Amino acid sequence: MQERPNEEIQQEQEAGPARLHDSRLVRALYLTVGFAAVILGIVGIALPVLPTTPFLLLAAACFARSSPRFHDKLLTNRFAGPIILEWTQHRSIRRPVKRWVYLLLALSFGSSILVMPSVWHQAMLAALGIVLAAFIWRIPVRDADTQT
Repeated sequence: MQERPNEEIQQEQEAGPARLHDSRLVRALYLTVGFAAVILGIVGIALPVLPTTPFLLLAAACFARSSPRFHDKLLTNRFAGPIILEWTQHRSIRRPVKRWVYLLLALSFGSSILVMPSVWHQAMLAALGIVLAAFIWRIPVRDADTQT
């Protein structure tokens, strides 16, 4: 796992409005929702209709309010961390990540469409794939050399 510099983690934490919640009960609820979101995100890697990134963003938000330890673990993950940081800091994704998203979207929906025996189900999956691709297309792209 690739470690990020402490300054980068500190900048992300200072930039975000999230802080630990005062209530232990609410922190426990946030922690529970965060773990459920991580599990759904992992399941979403294999299932074409279940998105991964929104669940990981939800987990990051929940962990930011409940557990600095798990929040930092998620942000230092070599796969999810840079994507979450990019979204929280700039509300965008990098161009290579977007290309990977399109490729995986096409592979997962394409293989699911081929496996479905019913034309109705194939059409429904195709429509869902098109809607999801349009949604992803609308997300801003920030190139690596852009510092704003």
